[in-house]
Amino acid sequence: MNHPKIALIGTGGTISSFVDDTLDVLNYPDIGQKYEVRELLKQVPELTRIAEMVPLNFDAVSSSLIGPKQWLRIAQLIMAHEQDVDGFVITHGTGTLEETAYFLHLVLKTTKPVVLVGAQRPISALSSDAKMNLVAATRVAASSQAVQQGVLVVLNDEIHSARDVTKSSTYRLQAFVSPDFGLLGHVDSDKLCFYRQLTTPHTINTDFHFAELGADLPRVDILYSYAGSDGVAVDAFVAAGCRGIVSAGFAPGLGTAGEYEQLLAAHAQGVLIVQSSRAASGRVAPRHYLQENRIIAAGNLSPQKARILLMLALTKSTEIEVIQDFFDRY
Repeated sequence: MNHPKIALIGTGGTISSFVDDTLDVLNYPDIGQKYEVRELLKQVPELTRIAEMVPLNFDAVSSSLIGPKQWLRIAQLIMAHEQDVDGFVITHGTGTLEETAYFLHLVLKTTKPVVLVGAQRPISALSSDAKMNLVAATRVAASSQAVQQGVLVVLNDEIHSARDVTKSSTYRLQAFVSPDFGLLGHVDSDKLCFYRQLTTPHTINTDFHFAELGADLPRVDILYSYAGSDGVAVDAFVAAGCRGIVSAGFAPGLGTAGEYEQLLAAHAQGVLIVQSSRAASGRVAPRHYLQENRIIAAGNLSPQKARILLMLALTKSTEIEVIQDFFDRY
């Protein structure tokens, strides 16, 4: 029996981290090391029972060091090998995993499974979740059920869509949730169980193509609301050359008077403003105030994902109606 051929891209993170102390689940990011992808494969020989693994080199780093430049490199690496394999697994630190996943979800042009996976405990730790998470992700990437599902995130035996998933806990194993609509399915010991599918456009059906993006995406910053904020950070964003600002406002999509004064001043200088919510769940609707001031409503995208969509949207248009349509559809 021929196994599916699955490419493994190792970008580092907790899932590849190791230290000498099996009880260290706290200080390993500061004092430990990270396996490169080929060394990581040696730690989990069970993967060969599922797939023929094809290691693809990338930087093994903390997820805090992964941003737009690395997103583009990962997308290019995937598409350079897309014809050679049946699916992809990307090991990733959990801190920014959801952002890398959503970017790839919007720009990759493949129907093949692309699965991001991380861990909450280093691979060297007693009772680490790293190996089983990697096995589960590989099972998903090797499955025909994952074809045309967009980019997926697998941890803790759960399958999530890149669009909806977010990290909700610092140290618990059940760290990833899809707040509004729930997970897509489970990775059970006997089979994969998918219970729903995403209806918003992704991968081959989006307006965005990885090959059309330049080396530097438009700068978009996030303004986080808090009681009494004067929005002074907006001046710094504008001075740094931002093209857009996402307001992570109070639910259901509000900012302080000081924030709005600064945001509207930035808007008058040509900076696009998207209103999102700092709440973990729920939709920001295009209410009267937003429409009146030509502020884009983020829907139920988190601030960090609204930032990614705005960055990509700005490569297509600066028209507010066009960008609002992107947010309505994606």
